[in-house]
Amino acid sequence: MKSFFLQLFTWWNGQTMGTRFHTWRKGELVGEDEAGNRYYRERDGARRWVIYNGVADASKIQPGWHGWMHHRTDVPPTDESYQQRDWQKPHQENLTGTAGAYYPKGSLATPEKRPDVTGDYEAWTP
Repeated sequence: MKSFFLQLFTWWNGQTMGTRFHTWRKGELVGEDEAGNRYYRERDGARRWVIYNGVADASKIQPGWHGWMHHRTDVPPTDESYQQRDWQKPHQENLTGTAGAYYPKGSLATPEKRPDVTGDYEAWTP
């Protein structure tokens, strides 16, 4: 019952009832990534969309699927053997605003004490 109300009243948590209906009526499942996101296209191939596993966040889309979603390639990663290059890091979603976000040394958002001023700075005056 909780899922029904989430789909009825929220757009950021998976899919809405409108998206569910459109997917049922016109969608064709293309594939699913390791995160559980499901990718669809219209049967004529014009539109493409993703139904996120959990909260809707575009940074959850992995590189191979990103290219397909933005029409950079017509072949989805499920139809080809997409392999990351050796120099590519593993996919990581955007962690901004979460406990895993990067905060540089001295940031007000870190629990660390800010470094003391050493006195080596002199303000510029015209």
